[in-house]
Amino acid sequence: MERAADQASDLLKALSNRHRLLIICQLIEGERSVGELAEFLNLRDSTVSQHLALLRKDGLVSSRRDAQTIFYSIASEPAREILKTLYQVFCAPKSARSK
Repeated sequence: MERAADQASDLLKALSNRHRLLIICQLIEGERSVGELAEFLNLRDSTVSQHLALLRKDGLVSSRRDAQTIFYSIASEPAREILKTLYQVFCAPKSARSK
């Protein structure tokens, strides 16, 4: 039980940052590159990469490289389920939220 509480605490800490939460909202919709995320957030690639490194360390996202581009996606199914709920409540278009 304590291990599960630690994992939940890590998840909530990772999501307590506005930019990381916006990154997760984008990744729920599908895989994204660092550049795509940086453009969406209006941040530098290096700043987005730092946020992604923290999310990867906590096991929330995984990455794959395709030539020079690194793509990120949600890493674990339990995290995906929790994040889908957050997405529906906070990130989804208003028309989808009212359903």
